[in-house]
Order: sequence, then C-alpha cells, then structure tokens
Amino acid sequence: MDTKYLTYILTIAKRQNMTKAAEDLFVSQSSLSQYLSKLENELGTALFYRSKGSLTLTPAGELYVAAAEEVVHIKDNLYRSIQNIDNRGHITIGVTSQFGLKMLTELIPPFKALYPDVTIEISETNVPALTRLILEENIDCGIMALNTILPFEQQQVDILREEEVFLAIPKTHPYCRINPDQPITIQDLAEYFSEDNMLLSKKGATLRSLTDQLFERAQIMLSTVCETNSIIATRSMVSMGIGITLIGESCAKKEENISYYPLTPQLTRLNAFVRRKNWRMNNPEKHLRQCILNYFPGRL
Repeated sequence: MDTKYLTYILTIAKRQNMTKAAEDLFVSQSSLSQYLSKLENELGTALFYRSKGSLTLTPAGELYVAAAEEVVHIKDNLYRSIQNIDNRGHITIGVTSQFGLKMLTELIPPFKALYPDVTIEISETNVPALTRLILEENIDCGIMALNTILPFEQQQVDILREEEVFLAIPKTHPYCRINPDQPITIQDLAEYFSEDNMLLSKKGATLRSLTDQLFERAQIMLSTVCETNSIIATRSMVSMGIGITLIGESCAKKEENISYYPLTPQLTRLNAFVRRKNWRMNNPEKHLRQCILNYFPGRL
C-alpha cells in the first residue's frame, strides 16, 4: 500500500512551506510543486492558498488532509497487525534522560530473547524535540523527564516515578564545610550561591525550567558559564569546580569531587513513558511497555 504521495500533502500542510516540506521529504522543490499542481488539476480545485511563501489549507485541502491521515493510520495499523502474526515489527523510542538509556540497556536483551525479529530504534534527543515527534506521530513512544504531562492527553502518559532533583556543587565549595549534609533552603541559595557560575540545561529542558523557577524565588541573577544538554559534561564541570547545577536523582552519580544536596521545599520532576496518540500496540509493544512499567516498583 503506497501512501508516499499522501505523505507529500501531509508534509506540505504541516510545514506550510514548499521548500521546508521538500527538505523533510528529501525531494526537490520543483518535483514537489509539480506533483501538487498535477493533483490539484485532477481534483479541479486548489488544496492550498498561496501567499508570500506560505501555504495554508483551503476547505478542499482540509478534507483531503483528513482523509489522507485516516488512510495513513489504516495502513500503519494494517502493517502492524500483519507483523504481529509472527511477532515481527519495528518500535521507535525517544529518550531524553540518562535514566531511560540505562533502563533500556537492561530491558532490551531479555526482550530480544522473546522477540528476536522485532527491531528497536532508539533516538536520544531533548524534551521539546521528542514532544513534537510524539504529537506529530513520527515516533512511537518516549521515555521522558517532565515537569507536567501537558500537552499530552492523560491516556498517552504512564507516570513511572516522581524523581527528586538535587543541587550539585563541588566538594571544594565553602558551603560543604558549613553544611555537610542538611537540605539547602531558599535562603541558603541567596546567601551562599549568588556569586556562583550556573551550568544550565538548554531552554525547554525540565531542569532548565526548575532552575529558572528556583533561582527566581531566591532572587538570584544567574551567572551562566554554559548551556548544554549533556549531563556527563555538566557533571564533569561541577567536579572540576567550574560551577554548580541542578541534577536529577537518576543522574547523580557518586563522584569524589561532587556533593549532591536535596532542597527544601523538595524539588522533583516526573519520569514518564509517553506514547503517540494512535499507536496500536501489538504483543511485542505491549510486552515492552509492561517491562518499562515493571522496572519501577511502586510507581505512581
């Protein structure tokens, strides 16, 4: 069942720009324009309004896109049902945090022993990118660190646990002598950390949002050394005494040169398994999801 040309129209509708759609589809802009013109001639009506490089759907275009989406979903479900007959398939998973990668390295070997003909494709990305992939149904599921389940619907999300977030500081920091083991208060932040360099996650990340909120409450103007989505690089810089950072419990590895302090009031984020809205799970997908849920005993 070839739905390639339906995908062309769906991509143009999503990108609202012929050049960007052609780039996403890995076809030339002229070929894509010719196909659209040919289709509109066959239908006897325009599918898109053209204005200043922007393409927006006409009423006929909205009908065409709705039908195209339905056909693509029917094809996807049909292919998955056929693959399920002999437990074949392909599962795409996005991961935003190291806890997800660690979990999958433990779960995949026994899963593959049961379903050797199922391919699991893992993509490591950030929260905004993975959110977009799931909402646009370009990936099956994601293992994510979140502050809120929005913009997903409740039935798309399994909360795995509530994860505590710590302030990671070098053990050479003067505060470690003053307070070796008690939680850090908002007042402590203002008094002892207002001059420290902050190692920030990039905008859109759960830890970045928590950092911005926390230091705004402490009325601290952050001095930023860098922004990165690499927790390994961030931990290394804290260990070297370059700065301080917020870090999730699952990523807080014991290292000689880093102290991890809980905060009061406690700071947390959600670890979640999120699936695309129209994902029809067959036996292998259901089994993998259950393995992920079982990985967290006493989950929320």
